[in-house]
Amino acid sequence: MAQAWAFALLALCYVCSSINGERSFLSTRDPAAADDSDSDSDSSIVSRKYRTAYHFQAPKNWINDPNGPMYYNGIYHSFYQYNPNGSIWGDIIWGHSVSTDLVNWIAVEPALEKGSPGDILGCWTGSATILPGNIPVIIYTGGDKDDRQVQNVVLPKNLSDPYLREWIKPANNPVLQPVGPGFNESQFRDPTTGWIGPDGLWRIAIGAEVNGYSAAVLYKSEDFLNWTRVDHPLYSSNTTNMWECPDFFAVLPGNKGGLDLSAPIPNGAKHVLKVSLDSRDKYFIGVYDLKRDAFEPDTIEDDRRLWLKIDYGNCYASKSFFDSKNGRRIIWGWANESDSDADDIAKGWAGIYAMARTIWLDNDGKQLLQWPVEEVETLRRNEINHQGLELNKGDLFEIEGIDTAQADVEIDFELTSIDDAEPFDPSWLVDPEKQCREAGASVHGGIGPFGLVVLASGDMKEHTDVHFRVYKSEQKYMILMCSDLGRSSVRPGLYTPAYGGFFEFDLEKEKKISLRTLIDRSAVESFGGGGRLCIIARVYPVALVDERVHLYAFNNGSTTVRVPQLKAWSMATAQVNVKKG
Repeated sequence: MAQAWAFALLALCYVCSSINGERSFLSTRDPAAADDSDSDSDSSIVSRKYRTAYHFQAPKNWINDPNGPMYYNGIYHSFYQYNPNGSIWGDIIWGHSVSTDLVNWIAVEPALEKGSPGDILGCWTGSATILPGNIPVIIYTGGDKDDRQVQNVVLPKNLSDPYLREWIKPANNPVLQPVGPGFNESQFRDPTTGWIGPDGLWRIAIGAEVNGYSAAVLYKSEDFLNWTRVDHPLYSSNTTNMWECPDFFAVLPGNKGGLDLSAPIPNGAKHVLKVSLDSRDKYFIGVYDLKRDAFEPDTIEDDRRLWLKIDYGNCYASKSFFDSKNGRRIIWGWANESDSDADDIAKGWAGIYAMARTIWLDNDGKQLLQWPVEEVETLRRNEINHQGLELNKGDLFEIEGIDTAQADVEIDFELTSIDDAEPFDPSWLVDPEKQCREAGASVHGGIGPFGLVVLASGDMKEHTDVHFRVYKSEQKYMILMCSDLGRSSVRPGLYTPAYGGFFEFDLEKEKKISLRTLIDRSAVESFGGGGRLCIIARVYPVALVDERVHLYAFNNGSTTVRVPQLKAWSMATAQVNVKKG
C-alpha cells in the first residue's frame, strides 16, 4: 500500500512536468629554500594553491549550504547552494555532485534551477527524504514573486538513472506557504528531512520567525504533497528571532551507528535538534515526546552563547543524513572564505565543505562526537611515526617527511603531572574565543598550551596554532581547545580570529588527550579529545605559495608533555569536481 502511493506520487510529477629536530618555541630561522616543483610565480590570493586538495568544493564560483545529502542505490549525492554566475552569493540554484566514497566527486547537471512560481527568486536550502518504494523526494525553500519564502517539492524524472540528474517540479508547488498568525513571510525556510510518527504520517520542521521568536514549525503529511501545520512547534525559543537550517535526528548513547528516521526509533534513543544562528551551528539533546509531538531538551541554557556547537570554527548550515550503506549518520557543513569579496571575485571561487564526519552521541548522552569518515584515510600516503617523545617547556619538534601543506596528523598528548592545572573560571564559557586570544600559544601556562603549529613559514612570521590548555574546576578538568589564526598570514585584510571552545575530560581515567588535524592548503580542520570538539578554519599564508611550509608539535606550558604516539601522512589529491578541458 505504501509502495503504491509512493509510485502514484511519482506518476503525478511526470504528468505535471509535460620530525627530526627540536628548537626553542617561536625562535627565528632562515626561510627554507623554495621547492621548484611546487613553485608558483603568482603569490597573490588568486594562486590555485589556496584551493583545497580533498575538501569538497565546486570547480568555480560560489557555494554555500549543503542541501539534501543522501545515499541512494549505491551513490552518495551532494546537492549544494550554487551561484553559476559568480563567486559571491546570488542567483542561487542547486549544484549536484555524486560519489561512491564521499572523497572523490563527479559534478553533474544542476538539480534545481529557478523559474517556477514557487522559486522565481531562487532555489534555496532544503532536504532529501527516501519515501516508501525507495523513491527520493526533495523539499526546498524558494522565493516567490511577492518575496515570500515558500516550500516546494521535486522528484527524480528517471529512477533508473544512477546519478538522478533530472528532477521534476509538480504543478501544485509551492506545497507550503507562510500562512498563519504571527508569521514573518520572509523568515520561513530550510525544511528538514522527513520522519515518520507513530500515526504513520510524515513530519518535517521548518525554521521560522513567529511573533518575533524563533521556531521549528512542525507540519504533517500523508503523501509529502499536502501538508497540515501542527498547532504547536516542534520546539521554539524567545531568545532569538530566526533559526536557519534546522536538522532533527535520533541517536543512541555510545552507539556510533546511525538511526533511520523512517524506521521505528529504539527505546533509549535521544533526539538532536540542530539550528544555525549567530554564525554557528548549535544543538540541543533531548527527548522527542511522541504523545505531544514535541521536542524537549534535557537542559537549556538561557544564554544562547552557552549552547553546544557542532563546530567551534568557520562552519555553518550543516546538514546530516543517514548512510544506509554503512549504518551511520554523516554530517557536513559549509566553511566560507575569510578573505574579502574582492578576493573571491579575483580568484573566481568561494566556499568549501568541512570534511564529511560520522556523528554520534557520547556514552553519557550529554554531547555529540564527530570524526572524519573513514574513507578519507584512503588518501593517506608516506606515513611517518614517532613514539616516546617528550616536550618540555618551549620545545618545538619539527614533523618532516610528509607534504606539510596537505596532511593528516594524529597525535596523543600525555601529561606527566596534573598538579599544575590552573583554576577554571566558569565565566570563560561565555566567550572561549576571548580566552584563546588572551591565553595564546605564546603565553606560558601551567599545563599547556601544547599542540601543533601548522602552515608555518620558515621565519615563523606566519603560522596557525592548534592547541590545548588544561584547567581544574571543583570536580572535573576542563580542556580549552583553540585554533588561533592571529598570525596565520601576513596578507592584509584577512579575517584572522582565534576560534575555541571547552570540553570536559576525565584526565585521571583517560590520561591522554588526542588531536587529529587535517591540513588542506587553505583549510585546517581539527578534532580534539576523540571528537569532543571540532574546529575548521580558513587560512591563506603567503608561505604556502612562496616557500615550503612547516609543521611542528610544541609545548609552551610548565609541565612536561609526553607524546606516546605521533602519526602523520601526506594526503593525495582527491578528484573533487575537477573541471575538464
